[in-house]
Amino acid sequence: MTRFTHAFRLLCHAVLAVALLGLPAAAAPFAAYVMDARTGQPIYRQNSDTRLHPASLTKMMTLYMAFSAIERGQVRLDSKFTVSSKAANEPPSKLGLRAGQQIELRYLLRAAAIKSANDAATTIGEGLAGSEQAFTQQMTQMARALGMNNSQFRNAHGLTTEGHYSTAHDMSVLGRHLFYDFPQYYNLFSRRSADAGIAQVASTNRRFLDAYAGADGIKTGYTRAAGFNLTASAQRGNRRLIATVFGGTSTAHRNQVMTELLDSSFTRIPDRVREVRPQPPRLLVQATTRRAQVAASPAATQAEPQRLVLQASPPPATRPAAAASTLVAAAPKVDLTEALRLAGATAAPAAPPGVALASSQRPRARPGSAAPAADAIQQALATAVASDDAPAQQASLAAPVLAGSARPAPSPRRTASIAAVAQPEPAAAPAPEPQMQAAPGTLSLDSSRAPKPRSETVILAAMGEGDLSAPEALEVVRRPTDSGRNWSVSLGRYTSQAEADRLLLRLALQDGNLFGAARRHVANTNRGFEPQFGNLSKGHAELACERMQSRSQPCQVIAN
Repeated sequence: MTRFTHAFRLLCHAVLAVALLGLPAAAAPFAAYVMDARTGQPIYRQNSDTRLHPASLTKMMTLYMAFSAIERGQVRLDSKFTVSSKAANEPPSKLGLRAGQQIELRYLLRAAAIKSANDAATTIGEGLAGSEQAFTQQMTQMARALGMNNSQFRNAHGLTTEGHYSTAHDMSVLGRHLFYDFPQYYNLFSRRSADAGIAQVASTNRRFLDAYAGADGIKTGYTRAAGFNLTASAQRGNRRLIATVFGGTSTAHRNQVMTELLDSSFTRIPDRVREVRPQPPRLLVQATTRRAQVAASPAATQAEPQRLVLQASPPPATRPAAAASTLVAAAPKVDLTEALRLAGATAAPAAPPGVALASSQRPRARPGSAAPAADAIQQALATAVASDDAPAQQASLAAPVLAGSARPAPSPRRTASIAAVAQPEPAAAPAPEPQMQAAPGTLSLDSSRAPKPRSETVILAAMGEGDLSAPEALEVVRRPTDSGRNWSVSLGRYTSQAEADRLLLRLALQDGNLFGAARRHVANTNRGFEPQFGNLSKGHAELACERMQSRSQPCQVIAN
């Protein structure tokens, strides 16, 4: 009985399992969006603004943030990122990173874009922002700057998390920005396999890339909640489309729906149209300004008079000149000119009748009398300043001064005035004032000659000797357009402009005889950055290419 019961139970479990396997799984919501990549205009839409789980399409934003950091100079492709334990423990798909391992950013980008490795995406986010939470905030801010208004990110890899969502429209917009903003990295999405440092990885999108002609990207995604998602880009002639499909039931179903959408949309857009490139994002990382909060305290809000007391500082040292200036200021104010005049009038003897002192010349002082005269001047000045109560003493001191000074020769215009003053007077009337005083009209300005008017002519003087000759004519040398130096050499294509610039600089330094006079230029093309040497002749360009090719350096001669 026991054996029969056990067998019956096993049979019931088997029937139930078969019944459950036969039931169709609940399909994820479907959404689709197709746009003309050249203009950004929509071609087809279905639930395009419905917020759904993007799955690994999230890694498109992770890669966009990494490319932006490289272009800003925050990191480089060879920068090494340390793998955290959180990143190493992410569920598959994964590259197989170990906690504490250091790996270059270039390998992380390949693993995230081609294999869709979750551990690589988390390592990128933590390495750029310090933590995955900070990185997801920056991802959401970047989405707003790109116009992805219905997207919000909670992780860097896209596994299902509450509050993590996007739309078919937003992912198509992001794919268009990846194509236009970073053409030097866009070829990463068309690779079927790549070296990820620790392993060779294969593309999760290789089936669609191989099956659809003109497809060159971009990214696949899958979770149970999201279904099979795909953002694809394809080109036919001058036309390019970017489309997104959410909620496919399988890889084959998703690829088939994408093929039908692209085929029908290519026939609905013109072959030639004016290209309208998307605007670059206005915001990369939100700037946070923190203000220091300082509580009010008496020390900060009230004055401290005891710190401003002047008595606390030593008084300045008194200079010796201060005493002399004080004495001079305290002395009575005396007119020195009047004192000297009174001294001369007292010391000068009265002239006999008929003799005019104004017409006689004073004899020259004897040799050696200059020093006593200078001493007498100092004594007279000191006496005049100190006191004006003894006019007789001042006269006796000022007499030697007047005797030692030379009298100036009279002016011709003063002859009439001097003659009028020099007339003899009666002997009974002594002169109360000195006879050497001139008449009031002697110093009249009307009798002086008027100065010549000032010339308004400006004379410009040159530095040094000066050169007034006419400047020499400049000879303009023009090189004809057909001079022959209209050839260039192209040295291949590179993924970054910095790498191309380094190659040009290195070759210019190594081969100065070849590229010394050449013009260095980096051409930004859709396939990458092309370093070029221009302004060469045809023979010079061919010789340079032959030498470069002998060193295994790609080189091509271009006619401008």
